[in-house]
Amino acid sequence: MTSMRERSLAAFPAGSNGEFDLPEELTMVIDHGEGCRLWDTEGREFMDFSMGWGSVLVGHARAEIVEAVTRQARLGSNFAYITENALVLAEEILSLSPACDALRFCASGTEATMYCQRLARAFTGRTKILKFEGAYHGANALGVTSLFPHRPPDYPKPDPTSAGIGHIVKRDVLVAPFNDIETTAAIIEAEAGDLAAVIAEPLQRCTPPVPGFLEGLRDITRAHDVPLIFDEVVTGFRLAYGGAQEYYGVIPDLVAYGKALGGGYPIGAFGGRAEIMDLVREDRMGQDDYVWVASSLGGNPISTVAARAALGVLGAEGVYAGLHRLGKYLRAGMRDVLASRQVTAQIIGDGPLGQIVFTDVPVRDYRTSRSGNPAQGRKLMLALFSLGVFLNPMGTKLYLSLAHDEAVCDRFLDRFDDALARVV
Repeated sequence: MTSMRERSLAAFPAGSNGEFDLPEELTMVIDHGEGCRLWDTEGREFMDFSMGWGSVLVGHARAEIVEAVTRQARLGSNFAYITENALVLAEEILSLSPACDALRFCASGTEATMYCQRLARAFTGRTKILKFEGAYHGANALGVTSLFPHRPPDYPKPDPTSAGIGHIVKRDVLVAPFNDIETTAAIIEAEAGDLAAVIAEPLQRCTPPVPGFLEGLRDITRAHDVPLIFDEVVTGFRLAYGGAQEYYGVIPDLVAYGKALGGGYPIGAFGGRAEIMDLVREDRMGQDDYVWVASSLGGNPISTVAARAALGVLGAEGVYAGLHRLGKYLRAGMRDVLASRQVTAQIIGDGPLGQIVFTDVPVRDYRTSRSGNPAQGRKLMLALFSLGVFLNPMGTKLYLSLAHDEAVCDRFLDRFDDALARVV
């Protein structure tokens, strides 16, 4: 009989829906999840440190989410129109995001960042957008540009990273180094006449902003009348209930949300200043600055009721203090393991996020993160996977959730130690 693993490899390129790139012997098919654990179709149990790439911050099959979605499913799953769930959720997001005077829903973070780009271009009448090397803004053309460049060109030239987009990014995308406000400011000053926006992950992957960087970015974009876009698909509702805007105290002109907002269900949202968001009004159709926006599944009642339930969980007292405490515990434990084995590497991250980077220099941007031994990182991730830790072997970040605790982290640290012994 053909196994699920063999069927997956036959049906999906590389046996996955993207990025995992597991060797054939580790390819698996997931059966179900609960809390921070997964089981595959062969009955093997895994500790989950991917959590749906961070989309399940509340934990798998959280009771409040399951109950809310089950009730709504009996009432209809999609009407492609505003429902009470969408309205109440939008009002909550508007109340916590100082960047948003108005918003619209879409179906994913990729769509949300794409619409932010389109709005910025329409609002300014300019075409170029500056992003930071190594940042991911969804599977749109700009989002994957200079994501994993193997031979990074001189700034501000872009590297397509993905085939099929070079003709777009060569013309319209500029690239700067994260955490380098001097180089970034020089690019903005030189290109301001053509620059529609600057887009940033406030916490870029797992690399925190150095003090003053985001504030400097806000100042220089404002000085040149260039809209600032925050991609809060990862940071939104994860670093704080108000996301990076609350956590870092810097307010952009446009913001994109996704992942944790949906409580494990697909969702995207984007919003910003009223004069920018008004460009999507359909009564402007025919005007040169009208921006077409619509989403068949955006704001559907299943996703929005799941999001409302998730925010009810995340808004409880002490949630974010607990997430930050657990993230510090995990990162400190990983550093202790490295020290005990006399392995040189950096542990980076903030909030409930962590990452190991095999380099002997502090990590402040993409190039310092790649200055060491990325191949060693992949070997370690595959060793952890073989030891029952479910994660993305590309090693970009480890995600914690409300379902994790110190005991789970301790079990992970034991396997982290075992994995290091295998590969170092």
